Amino acid sequence: MVRIRLSRRGKKKSPFYRIVVTDIRNKRDGAPIEEIGTYNPMTKELKLDKEKAQSWIKKGAIPTETVSTLLKR
Repeated sequence: MVRIRLSRRGKKKSPFYRIVVTDIRNKRDGAPIEEIGTYNPMTKELKLDKEKAQSWIKKGAIPTETVSTLLKR
């Protein structure tokens, strides 16, 4: 099963996330299939390739709750 989820990067108390497509059995920060965007919660900056996200959803990837909220923005 494939999911679209956040992968944490950045220093302690300064989070930065990559929005990735990965297998559900991989670790949170494990090797992704594809990176489709980034999210910085400190500045609320979101960079997302919507075309790639939509194509992965059509292929059967399921976004997590947090990612689906970000997709709606």
